[in-house]
Amino acid sequence: MENHFNDQSTECSASSDSNDCQRVDQYGFERAEDFNYESYEDFMSKHLAVVTRRSKKWSKLLQGTVNVEKNIKVKRYVRKGVPCEHRTQIWMAASGAQDQLDRNPGYYHSLLKAEHDPKIEEVIRADMHRTFPDNIQFRASSQPCLQKALFNVLLAYGHHNKDVGYCQGMNFIAGYLLIITKDEEKSFWLMDALLGKILPDYYTPTMLGLQMDQEVLGELVRMKVPAVWQVMNRHNVMWTLVVSRWFICLYVDILPVETVLRIWDCLFYEGSKILFRVALTLIRHHQNLISQAQSLPEICERFKQITHGEYVEDCHTFMQKIFMEPGVLSTATITKLRKMCRNHITSA
Repeated sequence: MENHFNDQSTECSASSDSNDCQRVDQYGFERAEDFNYESYEDFMSKHLAVVTRRSKKWSKLLQGTVNVEKNIKVKRYVRKGVPCEHRTQIWMAASGAQDQLDRNPGYYHSLLKAEHDPKIEEVIRADMHRTFPDNIQFRASSQPCLQKALFNVLLAYGHHNKDVGYCQGMNFIAGYLLIITKDEEKSFWLMDALLGKILPDYYTPTMLGLQMDQEVLGELVRMKVPAVWQVMNRHNVMWTLVVSRWFICLYVDILPVETVLRIWDCLFYEGSKILFRVALTLIRHHQNLISQAQSLPEICERFKQITHGEYVEDCHTFMQKIFMEPGVLSTATITKLRKMCRNHITSA
Protein backbone atom coordinates (compact mmCIF):
# COMPACT_ATOMS: atom_id res chain seq x y z
CA MET A 1 0.00 0.00 0.00
CA GLU A 2 1.43 3.35 -1.03
CA ASN A 3 1.54 6.04 1.61
CA HIS A 4 3.28 8.76 -0.37
CA PHE A 5 1.67 10.91 -3.00
CA ASN A 6 2.74 12.84 -6.02
CA ASP A 7 4.50 16.09 -5.21
CA GLN A 8 1.90 18.56 -6.32
CA SER A 9 3.94 21.55 -7.33
CA THR A 10 2.67 24.81 -5.93
CA GLU A 11 4.57 26.71 -8.57
CA CYS A 12 2.47 28.02 -11.43
CA SER A 13 2.56 26.39 -14.80
CA ALA A 14 3.36 28.38 -17.92
CA SER A 15 -0.35 28.64 -18.69
CA SER A 16 -1.25 29.99 -15.24
CA ASP A 17 -2.05 33.59 -14.63
CA SER A 18 1.07 35.34 -13.30
CA ASN A 19 -1.03 37.09 -10.67
CA ASP A 20 -2.20 33.70 -9.36
CA CYS A 21 1.42 32.59 -9.19
CA GLN A 22 2.41 35.60 -7.14
CA ARG A 23 -0.48 35.09 -4.74
CA VAL A 24 0.71 31.64 -3.61
CA ASP A 25 4.08 30.77 -2.05
CA GLN A 26 6.11 27.63 -2.77
CA TYR A 27 4.35 25.72 0.03
CA GLY A 28 0.85 26.48 -1.23
CA PHE A 29 -0.05 29.29 1.17
CA GLU A 30 -1.92 32.27 -0.23
CA ARG A 31 -0.28 35.58 0.49
CA ALA A 32 -2.14 38.31 2.38
CA GLU A 33 -3.65 41.22 0.45
CA ASP A 34 -1.16 43.61 2.07
CA PHE A 35 1.82 41.36 1.22
CA ASN A 36 4.89 43.50 0.50
CA TYR A 37 6.16 42.09 -2.81
CA GLU A 38 8.96 44.63 -3.10
CA SER A 39 10.37 43.72 0.30
CA TYR A 40 9.92 40.02 -0.47
CA GLU A 41 11.79 40.26 -3.77
CA ASP A 42 14.64 42.07 -2.05
CA PHE A 43 14.81 39.32 0.59
CA MET A 44 14.57 36.51 -1.99
CA SER A 45 17.41 37.93 -4.08
CA LYS A 46 19.69 37.34 -1.08
CA HIS A 47 17.88 34.28 0.27
CA LEU A 48 18.20 32.23 -2.93
CA ALA A 49 21.95 32.80 -3.08
CA VAL A 50 22.30 31.61 0.52
CA VAL A 51 20.07 28.58 -0.10
CA THR A 52 22.07 27.59 -3.20
CA ARG A 53 25.34 27.72 -1.24
CA ARG A 54 23.86 25.74 1.64
CA SER A 55 22.44 23.12 -0.73
CA LYS A 56 25.86 22.46 -2.28
CA LYS A 57 27.47 22.12 1.16
CA TRP A 58 24.75 19.75 2.39
CA SER A 59 25.02 17.56 -0.72
CA LYS A 60 28.77 17.30 -0.19
CA LEU A 61 28.29 16.53 3.52
CA LEU A 62 25.70 13.80 2.97
CA GLN A 63 27.25 12.23 -0.16
CA GLY A 64 24.34 9.86 -0.62
CA THR A 65 24.16 8.61 2.98
CA VAL A 66 20.89 8.49 4.91
CA ASN A 67 22.55 8.79 8.32
CA VAL A 68 23.19 12.08 10.09
CA GLU A 69 25.85 12.31 12.78
CA LYS A 70 25.44 14.42 15.88
CA ASN A 71 28.54 16.62 15.89
CA ILE A 72 29.51 20.29 15.94
CA LYS A 73 29.82 20.57 12.17
CA VAL A 74 26.36 19.13 11.45
CA LYS A 75 24.87 21.20 14.28
CA ARG A 76 26.32 24.33 12.65
CA TYR A 77 24.92 23.29 9.29
CA VAL A 78 21.46 22.66 10.78
CA ARG A 79 21.42 26.06 12.48
CA LYS A 80 22.19 27.70 9.15
CA GLY A 81 19.25 25.90 7.56
CA VAL A 82 18.50 22.57 5.89
CA PRO A 83 17.70 22.87 2.16
CA CYS A 84 14.20 21.72 1.15
CA GLU A 85 15.51 18.75 -0.83
CA HIS A 86 17.29 17.36 2.25
CA ARG A 87 14.81 18.41 4.96
CA THR A 88 12.80 15.20 5.18
CA GLN A 89 15.94 13.06 5.37
CA ILE A 90 17.56 15.23 8.06
CA TRP A 91 14.41 15.46 10.18
CA MET A 92 13.86 11.70 9.95
CA ALA A 93 17.46 10.80 10.78
CA ALA A 94 18.09 13.39 13.49
CA SER A 95 14.85 12.72 15.39
CA GLY A 96 15.07 8.93 15.36
CA ALA A 97 11.92 8.70 13.22
CA GLN A 98 13.77 6.82 10.46
CA ASP A 99 14.91 4.18 12.95
CA GLN A 100 11.34 3.72 14.16
CA LEU A 101 10.03 3.41 10.60
CA ASP A 102 12.71 0.82 9.75
CA ARG A 103 11.98 -1.21 12.90
CA ASN A 104 8.22 -1.18 12.39
CA PRO A 105 7.50 -1.98 8.72
CA GLY A 106 3.80 -1.98 7.95
CA TYR A 107 2.82 -0.64 11.37
CA TYR A 108 1.39 2.65 10.08
CA HIS A 109 -0.82 0.87 7.54
CA SER A 110 -2.00 -1.61 10.17
CA LEU A 111 -3.26 1.31 12.25
CA LEU A 112 -5.27 2.60 9.30
CA LYS A 113 -6.78 -0.84 8.64
CA ALA A 114 -7.72 -1.47 12.29
CA GLU A 115 -11.07 -0.68 13.88
CA HIS A 116 -11.21 2.99 14.83
CA ASP A 117 -12.65 4.87 17.78
CA PRO A 118 -15.57 6.91 16.35
CA LYS A 119 -15.00 9.69 18.90
CA ILE A 120 -11.43 10.25 17.66
CA GLU A 121 -12.64 10.16 14.06
CA GLU A 122 -15.31 12.75 14.84
CA VAL A 123 -13.00 15.30 16.50
CA ILE A 124 -10.41 14.95 13.74
CA ARG A 125 -13.01 15.44 11.01
CA ALA A 126 -14.28 18.55 12.79
CA ASP A 127 -10.81 20.12 12.48
CA MET A 128 -10.21 19.31 8.82
CA HIS A 129 -11.76 22.49 7.41
CA ARG A 130 -9.93 24.60 10.01
CA THR A 131 -6.52 23.34 8.92
CA PHE A 132 -4.78 25.83 6.64
CA PRO A 133 -7.81 27.22 4.79
CA ASP A 134 -5.30 29.60 3.16
CA ASN A 135 -3.31 26.72 1.63
CA ILE A 136 -4.43 25.53 -1.79
CA GLN A 137 -3.12 21.99 -1.15
CA PHE A 138 -5.69 21.43 1.60
CA ARG A 139 -8.73 22.31 -0.51
CA ALA A 140 -11.15 19.66 -1.74
CA SER A 141 -10.60 20.87 -5.32
CA SER A 142 -6.85 20.23 -5.12
CA GLN A 143 -5.36 17.14 -6.79
CA PRO A 144 -4.17 15.49 -4.67
CA CYS A 145 -5.88 17.03 -1.67
CA LEU A 146 -3.76 16.83 1.49
CA GLN A 147 -6.86 16.66 3.70
CA LYS A 148 -7.15 12.90 3.21
CA ALA A 149 -3.48 12.36 4.05
CA LEU A 150 -3.86 14.69 7.05
CA PHE A 151 -6.87 12.72 8.31
CA ASN A 152 -4.98 9.43 7.94
CA VAL A 153 -1.90 10.62 9.84
CA LEU A 154 -3.96 12.07 12.71
CA LEU A 155 -6.23 9.01 12.88
CA ALA A 156 -3.26 6.62 12.94
CA TYR A 157 -1.48 8.64 15.59
CA GLY A 158 -4.61 8.88 17.75
CA HIS A 159 -4.77 5.07 17.87
CA HIS A 160 -1.00 4.64 18.22
CA ASN A 161 -0.80 6.95 21.24
CA LYS A 162 -4.09 6.53 23.08
CA ASP A 163 -2.90 8.66 26.01
CA VAL A 164 -2.92 11.59 23.59
CA GLY A 165 -5.59 10.61 21.09
CA TYR A 166 -6.18 13.91 19.35
CA CYS A 167 -6.19 17.52 20.46
CA GLN A 168 -6.24 20.82 18.61
CA GLY A 169 -2.84 21.97 17.43
CA MET A 170 -1.81 18.53 16.23
CA ASN A 171 -3.55 19.20 12.89
CA PHE A 172 -1.22 22.14 12.15
CA ILE A 173 1.86 20.09 13.03
CA ALA A 174 0.80 17.13 10.89
CA GLY A 175 -0.13 19.51 8.07
CA TYR A 176 3.34 21.06 8.01
CA LEU A 177 4.96 17.64 8.08
CA LEU A 178 2.91 16.54 5.07
CA ILE A 179 3.74 19.72 3.14
CA ILE A 180 7.45 18.98 3.60
CA THR A 181 7.65 15.18 3.44
CA LYS A 182 4.83 14.47 0.95
CA ASP A 183 4.65 11.11 2.74
CA GLU A 184 2.04 9.92 5.24
CA GLU A 185 4.17 7.28 6.95
CA LYS A 186 7.16 9.57 7.43
CA SER A 187 4.88 12.32 8.74
CA PHE A 188 3.40 9.82 11.21
CA TRP A 189 6.80 8.82 12.59
CA LEU A 190 7.94 12.45 12.77
CA MET A 191 4.76 13.18 14.76
CA ASP A 192 5.70 10.32 17.07
CA ALA A 193 9.20 11.73 17.55
CA LEU A 194 7.84 15.20 18.34
CA LEU A 195 4.94 14.25 20.61
CA GLY A 196 6.45 11.18 22.22
CA LYS A 197 10.10 12.12 22.67
CA ILE A 198 10.90 15.78 22.00
CA LEU A 199 7.77 17.27 23.59
CA PRO A 200 6.36 14.69 26.02
CA ASP A 201 3.13 15.62 27.84
CA TYR A 202 2.41 18.60 25.59
CA TYR A 203 -0.70 17.02 24.10
CA THR A 204 -1.92 14.71 26.87
CA PRO A 205 -5.30 15.57 28.50
CA THR A 206 -3.61 17.49 31.35
CA MET A 207 -1.09 19.15 28.98
CA LEU A 208 1.37 19.08 31.88
CA GLY A 209 4.42 19.48 29.62
CA LEU A 210 2.87 22.50 27.93
CA GLN A 211 1.91 24.12 31.25
CA MET A 212 5.37 23.42 32.62
CA ASP A 213 7.24 24.95 29.69
CA GLN A 214 5.09 28.09 29.76
CA GLU A 215 6.05 28.55 33.40
CA VAL A 216 9.69 27.83 32.55
CA LEU A 217 9.55 30.61 29.96
CA GLY A 218 8.17 32.92 32.64
CA GLU A 219 11.13 32.12 34.90
CA LEU A 220 13.59 32.67 32.03
CA VAL A 221 11.98 36.04 31.26
CA ARG A 222 12.24 36.98 34.95
CA MET A 223 15.99 36.26 34.77
CA LYS A 224 16.78 37.61 31.32
CA VAL A 225 14.13 40.25 30.51
CA PRO A 226 13.01 41.58 33.94
CA ALA A 227 11.19 44.62 32.50
CA VAL A 228 8.73 42.35 30.69
CA TRP A 229 8.37 40.06 33.70
CA GLN A 230 7.51 43.09 35.83
CA VAL A 231 4.78 44.34 33.49
CA MET A 232 3.30 40.82 33.25
CA ASN A 233 3.34 40.57 37.04
CA ARG A 234 1.93 44.07 37.54
CA HIS A 235 -1.10 43.36 35.34
CA ASN A 236 -1.43 39.77 36.60
CA VAL A 237 -1.14 38.28 33.08
CA MET A 238 -0.70 34.52 32.95
CA TRP A 239 1.86 33.32 30.42
CA THR A 240 -0.64 30.87 28.92
CA LEU A 241 -2.67 33.85 27.65
CA VAL A 242 0.14 35.14 25.45
CA VAL A 243 2.34 32.17 24.51
CA SER A 244 0.22 29.00 24.62
CA ARG A 245 -0.25 28.98 20.82
CA TRP A 246 3.48 29.57 20.32
CA PHE A 247 4.23 26.31 22.11
CA ILE A 248 1.26 24.12 21.19
CA CYS A 249 1.53 24.94 17.46
CA LEU A 250 5.35 25.06 17.53
CA TYR A 251 5.12 28.53 15.95
CA VAL A 252 3.04 27.27 12.99
CA ASP A 253 0.55 29.96 11.96
CA ILE A 254 2.42 32.32 14.29
CA LEU A 255 5.66 33.06 12.42
CA PRO A 256 6.34 33.06 8.64
CA VAL A 257 6.57 29.61 7.03
CA GLU A 258 10.26 29.78 6.14
CA THR A 259 11.15 30.91 9.67
CA VAL A 260 9.09 28.09 11.22
CA LEU A 261 10.84 25.51 9.06
CA ARG A 262 14.23 26.82 10.15
CA ILE A 263 13.11 26.55 13.79
CA TRP A 264 11.93 22.99 13.15
CA ASP A 265 15.31 22.08 11.63
CA CYS A 266 16.81 22.83 15.05
CA LEU A 267 13.89 21.33 16.96
CA PHE A 268 14.37 17.92 15.34
CA TYR A 269 18.16 18.06 15.69
CA GLU A 270 18.68 19.76 19.07
CA GLY A 271 15.40 19.31 20.90
CA SER A 272 12.86 21.53 22.64
CA LYS A 273 15.30 24.12 24.01
CA ILE A 274 14.98 25.92 20.68
CA LEU A 275 11.38 26.85 21.53
CA PHE A 276 12.61 28.88 24.51
CA ARG A 277 15.31 30.57 22.45
CA VAL A 278 12.74 31.73 19.90
CA ALA A 279 10.34 33.01 22.58
CA LEU A 280 13.07 34.80 24.53
CA THR A 281 14.41 36.45 21.38
CA LEU A 282 10.98 37.75 20.38
CA ILE A 283 10.32 39.07 23.90
CA ARG A 284 13.77 40.52 24.50
CA HIS A 285 13.94 42.27 21.13
CA HIS A 286 10.54 43.90 21.72
CA GLN A 287 10.82 44.45 25.46
CA ASN A 288 10.28 48.22 25.22
CA LEU A 289 7.07 47.77 23.22
CA ILE A 290 5.71 45.19 25.66
CA SER A 291 6.80 47.09 28.78
CA GLN A 292 4.86 50.18 27.70
CA ALA A 293 1.53 48.28 27.69
CA GLN A 294 -0.95 49.69 30.20
CA SER A 295 -3.45 46.82 30.48
CA LEU A 296 -3.97 43.10 29.98
CA PRO A 297 -5.60 43.54 26.52
CA GLU A 298 -2.70 45.79 25.46
CA ILE A 299 -0.16 43.20 26.56
CA CYS A 300 -1.97 40.44 24.63
CA GLU A 301 -2.14 42.63 21.53
CA ARG A 302 1.58 43.44 21.69
CA PHE A 303 2.49 39.79 21.97
CA LYS A 304 0.61 39.30 18.69
CA GLN A 305 2.39 42.25 17.08
CA ILE A 306 5.88 40.97 17.82
CA THR A 307 5.37 37.84 15.69
CA HIS A 308 4.96 39.91 12.51
CA GLY A 309 7.19 42.19 10.46
CA GLU A 310 10.63 42.23 8.90
CA TYR A 311 12.37 41.01 12.07
CA VAL A 312 10.81 37.54 11.77
CA GLU A 313 10.49 37.48 7.97
CA ASP A 314 14.26 37.46 7.40
CA CYS A 315 14.75 33.89 8.58
CA HIS A 316 18.56 33.98 8.26
CA THR A 317 19.03 37.00 10.49
CA PHE A 318 16.34 35.87 12.93
CA MET A 319 17.94 32.45 13.37
CA GLN A 320 21.29 34.10 14.05
CA LYS A 321 19.61 36.26 16.68
CA ILE A 322 18.03 33.37 18.59
CA PHE A 323 21.48 31.97 19.33
CA MET A 324 22.80 35.37 20.42
CA GLU A 325 20.10 37.51 22.06
CA PRO A 326 19.02 35.17 24.89
CA GLY A 327 22.64 34.56 25.88
CA VAL A 328 23.66 31.31 27.58
CA LEU A 329 20.79 28.87 27.94
CA SER A 330 22.09 25.57 29.23
CA THR A 331 20.26 22.25 29.23
CA ALA A 332 21.00 22.02 32.96
CA THR A 333 19.15 25.31 33.56
CA ILE A 334 16.12 24.16 31.54
CA THR A 335 16.05 20.79 33.34
CA LYS A 336 16.24 22.46 36.76
CA LEU A 337 13.48 24.95 35.92
CA ARG A 338 11.27 22.21 34.46
CA LYS A 339 11.56 20.18 37.65
CA MET A 340 10.71 23.22 39.77
CA CYS A 341 7.73 24.21 37.60
CA ARG A 342 6.42 20.65 37.35
CA ASN A 343 6.45 20.37 41.15
CA HIS A 344 4.67 23.72 41.42
CA ILE A 345 1.92 22.67 38.99
CA THR A 346 1.35 19.17 40.39
CA SER A 347 1.25 20.38 44.01
CA ALA A 348 -1.20 23.22 43.29
